Amino acid sequence: MRIQPKHCKRLDGRHYPPMQAAMRPDEPKNTTFASSSQHPLLGVALRLAAMAVLGIMFALVKLAGAHGVHVTESLFYRQLAGLPVAVAWLWWTGALASIRTSRPMEHGLRMILGVSAMTLNFSAMLLLPMAEATTFGFAAQIFATILAALLLREPTGRYRWGAVVLGFVGVVVALQPGGRAIVLTGAAVALGGALMTACVIIQLRRMAQSEPAGAIVFWFSLTSLVPLGVAVLLFGKNHDLASWAIIAGLSLSGAIAQILLTASLRHASVAAIMTMDYSALLWSALMGYAVFGDIPGHSVWLGAPLIVGAGMIIARREQHLTRRRAMEVVEYPVG
Repeated sequence: MRIQPKHCKRLDGRHYPPMQAAMRPDEPKNTTFASSSQHPLLGVALRLAAMAVLGIMFALVKLAGAHGVHVTESLFYRQLAGLPVAVAWLWWTGALASIRTSRPMEHGLRMILGVSAMTLNFSAMLLLPMAEATTFGFAAQIFATILAALLLREPTGRYRWGAVVLGFVGVVVALQPGGRAIVLTGAAVALGGALMTACVIIQLRRMAQSEPAGAIVFWFSLTSLVPLGVAVLLFGKNHDLASWAIIAGLSLSGAIAQILLTASLRHASVAAIMTMDYSALLWSALMGYAVFGDIPGHSVWLGAPLIVGAGMIIARREQHLTRRRAMEVVEYPVG
């Protein structure tokens, strides 16, 4: 039997006790929504279905905008429909007690960042064709890598920095420099949404150290209704029956997508399914063409693979490092 060392060296150069060596300081300690059973193929199927439903939701968001529905109304009813879904899911999984929290300020910041990101992402769908808005939204993973290195001091090697450069090249190509320029206002809003989404990712990493996933989901669903409710009082108006039907459709599809996204994480790891999110580009292109007759330009199809490729490199690198950290536990067994 090997003698267990008192400390072991981690990939980031720092030393941790053996039991902590496989867990980065920013990794969640509470896994309320962690996979209870591993069925990767089911998890992938659920994730793909979630992307398809999200494509329907964003098409309805864009259609609602064409009917005079303000973006804050779409957001409010989307969140209103999602709250009972979140509560029902927590009850069904036996995690309802996890909503207790001692960090209201952290949840408040997460709400501000989340509502800001959603507002920008929904607005981008109104300002741009769906495929273009989705393409720029993929830059969130690239921004998150930069923010993690700057704010969380995560070690970032040449592979991930190379992916960041590749991703930004893709963004520049998608912007069509020297050609038929894309709507710059819409592109700026979409990239702003990607940046705010990256901020949400960083905030979630911080909160996951002390807050259960159930509390994070519940309090965001609940608290986001406060500023969105005020906005609806200011910008909301009466609509015809067709508009209300569209609002109901986007709210229902958003709730279904939330169920599918959460369910996918119960059957497969994040590393196994996160690359499936890029299938959203296909659904956005199909829905944009079917509903609005939009055909993405050549530069979008050239830039999108670069951005998607950058995100997949980052995802695969994270998966590789996770496996290496797990091997450290095998090398230094406890007991």
